[in-house]
Amino acid sequence: MKTFVALILLGILIKSSTSMIHTLRLLQTSSSQVPNFPEFVSVGVLNGLEILHCDSEIRRMEPKQEWMKRVTEDDPNFWYWTTRLCVDSVQTGKENIEKVKRRFNQTEGVHMWQWMFGCDWDDETDDITAYVQFAFDGEDFIYLNVSAESWVAVKPEALITKEKWVKSGAIQLAKQYIHKLCTVGLKNYVRYGEAILKRTELPLVALLQKSSSAPVTCHATGFYPDTARLFWTKDGDEVLEDVDPGEILPNGDGTFQTSVSLDLSSVPSKDWGRHHCVFQLFGDENKHVTRLDQSKIRTNGKNPPTSIITPVVVVGLIIIIIAAAVALFVIRRKRARNNQRDAQMRQNLNPVTQATNSLALSL
Repeated sequence: MKTFVALILLGILIKSSTSMIHTLRLLQTSSSQVPNFPEFVSVGVLNGLEILHCDSEIRRMEPKQEWMKRVTEDDPNFWYWTTRLCVDSVQTGKENIEKVKRRFNQTEGVHMWQWMFGCDWDDETDDITAYVQFAFDGEDFIYLNVSAESWVAVKPEALITKEKWVKSGAIQLAKQYIHKLCTVGLKNYVRYGEAILKRTELPLVALLQKSSSAPVTCHATGFYPDTARLFWTKDGDEVLEDVDPGEILPNGDGTFQTSVSLDLSSVPSKDWGRHHCVFQLFGDENKHVTRLDQSKIRTNGKNPPTSIITPVVVVGLIIIIIAAAVALFVIRRKRARNNQRDAQMRQNLNPVTQATNSLALSL
């Protein structure tokens, strides 16, 4: 899995019962020749849960969680400057994707240009780790080494961009952005949604098998948070061979799903009962065990569950499409009331806010 995509889907990592690492991921995607899909989409994900959304059709940043409306308690201009950032990025993203397509000599077909800003916050040590990355068609293009304060060109085609951004002082803008949305914003978002973000939900577990000779898959869906393990045991000991663990993927309702397959081709049927599928949330001593029972296995002919495991890129795309459709319906009703802007507001924005409006960097 590509580094860029994998980082987008990271959730919270629990180190102990009292320490938690919270993650924030802001992703902007400009696309080319993708039918029935906005040419620009911006989403914000906190601990694996979508909290913000804007695209080239609605052209306004909107909260995806009710508790995110509290953001104006600490930043009265939040919805204004994030909307400005989104709108400014629509044109910049469109220009960037055309530039990078020419550099790779790929002017035809479906392409995507992505910018990802992210940070992890350890609420025990107060340490913050930040990420600023750009990608073309799912592969890293250029990223910021935050600790070294230097741009790293992953592709030769990115060298010209690196030189331009070094001369323009783009690193300073990125550092201001990190302060605004990590040192300040991320901590506030966690505080707003504490009741939701610190909840736990156990999964629905099912045993699946395509055919009698295929591996048995243990599929767990509907759990939260995404810091969990799903594994097979035999006589209480974890099975390390003949297993194929899957990735933890998001569902559309803010929960997660994962799976792990076990090849039993060399295991006598009388020994099946010695195997169990175990689900466990990190930081929770309790284990939720499902015994391998032939009568409990669902096959293609036994109404398999509607929740299926799909590649991570497809799942992410579906979530974005659904979010865009819902937001579009709501925003169009409000557009007439929200198209007037207070001209004085921009003058009142603090320097950090003004800087974040400029992070839509041009290649």
